Amino acid sequence: MNMEWCASLPKLELHAHLNGSIRDSTLLELTKAFIGKGVINFSEMEHIIRKYNRSLEEVFKLFDLIRILTTDHSTVTRITKEVIEDFASENVVYLELRTTPKRNDSVEMSKRSYVEAVLKGLRSVTSVDVAFIPHCEDSDRIFTPLPAINGHVRKRIFVRLLLSIDRRETTEAAMETVRLALEMRQFGVVGIDLSGNPSIGDWTTYLPALKFAREQGLCVTLHCGEVPNSKEIKNMLDFRPQRIGHACYLGDEHWRQLKSSKIPVEICLTSNVRTMTVQSIDVHHFVDLYKAKHPLVLCTDDSGVFSTCLSKEYKIAADSFGLGRREMFELSRNAVEYIFADSRVKEDLRKVFNSVAKSMEV
Repeated sequence: MNMEWCASLPKLELHAHLNGSIRDSTLLELTKAFIGKGVINFSEMEHIIRKYNRSLEEVFKLFDLIRILTTDHSTVTRITKEVIEDFASENVVYLELRTTPKRNDSVEMSKRSYVEAVLKGLRSVTSVDVAFIPHCEDSDRIFTPLPAINGHVRKRIFVRLLLSIDRRETTEAAMETVRLALEMRQFGVVGIDLSGNPSIGDWTTYLPALKFAREQGLCVTLHCGEVPNSKEIKNMLDFRPQRIGHACYLGDEHWRQLKSSKIPVEICLTSNVRTMTVQSIDVHHFVDLYKAKHPLVLCTDDSGVFSTCLSKEYKIAADSFGLGRREMFELSRNAVEYIFADSRVKEDLRKVFNSVAKSMEV
């Protein structure tokens, strides 16, 4: 499959972690600011940042570094702006960006001010038209596409936010995240994600918060089956979230339950291979789900950490599984039906695909 064609294809990204999608150049710049502070081994981290095929150990070191770097409002705002720009540059027309609201008392950061810093990043993008406010009386007036420049119509990207519950958190901290998400709905927060180290925590800890979120009309997506944990996987599928991510360690009974439920799966090919939750791309469960016509969508997970992009994920899928342009176009278009935004956004996205179908020879 031609990479140029994959890049020109309108795409939807439904599983992207903000902190895992930082540019290497930004990571390097932020890391340099810590030289001499005794917190970071700069030469080691510089080597890892500049490396393309990172080992699993290096990937985890990078995540540890990112947790150190993303602890103030201005950094959160900057990386949000850059991540939006990067996705928009490769024709991602709709992005659900997920992030864990963090507290850092040393810089007077609360979970709320963290999310406000993310929103500031959304507002600061100038290279494309970012539509992140859900429809209301004024939203059409505020977010009508900006005038064409030199005859070129500006790109538009719809952005919605998912607030993540970290598996290290308590039930009360998880409830705080859900309450914050409810308060921030007017700014495009549409759902809750459960993520973090899959080997930590117990499902029952987060269940009250997840139930509350659903009762209040928020959508829920769960990182499911990242490690072998048959009981938790069954409990997650019984919960019937709107989507799940990864689904790498499902047993036969889980697969039957998933397929009968039609819960869409967020597929992250490169991430699964790099983290060795899937042995190799040729045995990835994408094939089984695709042949079963199960709802699925290709995603990046952590584009910065795993040195990928959504266009590359589409090319990998096409080349690895023998899919042609028509199949890839439909794979991307079908993702419109699995988004957490409202029906008006879905209709706008369907129009985007209809308008380019002919020119993309599908």
